[in-house]
Amino acid sequence: MVFTTDHDDGSWSVVSQVRQSPPVDPTSPYSTASLAGKTILITGGASGFGAAFARHWAQHGSHVFIGDVNDPLGHSLIADLRSAHPSQAFHYQHCDVTSWSDQLSLFKFALANSPGGVIEGVVAGAGIADMDNKFDDPRRASPESDEPREPPLKVLDVNLTGVAYTVHLGLFYLARNGTREDGQPRDRHIMLISSIAGIAPLPGQTEYTASKHAVMGLFRALRGTSWRRGVRVNCLNPYFVDTPILPASGIAILAGVPKAELEDVVDAATRLMADEDVKGRALVIGPKLQVYDEDGETKLVAEAPRKVVAKGGRVQAVWEIYAEDFERVEAFVWRYIGMMNVAKNMLGWVGVVTDLWRLCVSGKKRR
Repeated sequence: MVFTTDHDDGSWSVVSQVRQSPPVDPTSPYSTASLAGKTILITGGASGFGAAFARHWAQHGSHVFIGDVNDPLGHSLIADLRSAHPSQAFHYQHCDVTSWSDQLSLFKFALANSPGGVIEGVVAGAGIADMDNKFDDPRRASPESDEPREPPLKVLDVNLTGVAYTVHLGLFYLARNGTREDGQPRDRHIMLISSIAGIAPLPGQTEYTASKHAVMGLFRALRGTSWRRGVRVNCLNPYFVDTPILPASGIAILAGVPKAELEDVVDAATRLMADEDVKGRALVIGPKLQVYDEDGETKLVAEAPRKVVAKGGRVQAVWEIYAEDFERVEAFVWRYIGMMNVAKNMLGWVGVVTDLWRLCVSGKKRR
């Protein structure tokens, strides 16, 4: 066998093999038509990003199922949605994402009550932070003991184990989606929520940073294999936004510093959920910036939510990240992806042969 490379540095591109879509232009318009009638499950959906997504997608005709541990907020949100959109399905169920049985129950509940009997979008939105951060200082975790105590790892439990449970269940149930009434395939979309801490260090928040880096690792690996089950995977990485996950102490630290706006996070999430052609892409959402070209070079100007944009420029808050992972891969990834393609093609032919054999056997029995 002769191996040839795509680049001078000896690397290969597997973009087409993993079905990754072209880069996202976050300034381009997109249609929200596909959201009408779509059933979406959101973990951590009672507040913050999840609640904002639910409210916005409900306006476009989506059915929404929410799992959370904050029962009062969850029930209140569902009541509001049902009042505003009485013809759509909205449900809340208590769900601790660190509990496998809770998450399994949530998915089964959503399937049983979905108007179409399917789940088409899954948002792994549950996440927490711990500003106390005793993980970095074992003496504070064990103030009166000569022996170290087991560290509190709730952030990792929620932000990583909980997300892994959601993804695993999503891959299982989404792969079962059939076709719509028009004969077109139903959407199968998993959207992960990482953070700016998933691509940059956040000193003082070691456990949170580790968990969000892990979510990015999950995303970057999963988007190279999820196509085998017909599932598309995308990810959001918001900068600091004024939501319940950011406590008052964090807001105080950021006083006077530009923050991302919730409406921009919602818009980026809506693009990924609505545009079913977007596969394997991650978007970072930051403060609004003025962007303009000067002599062929892109210039960025400080936060400009209400300023007049320079001639020929634009205001932009959403950017694509990790866009070229599969354009330059080393030999192991290239060969592994190649083997997966061969295996999938073989399974396809096996299915054809099996179907033909069954037809022949059934024909003989009828004769």
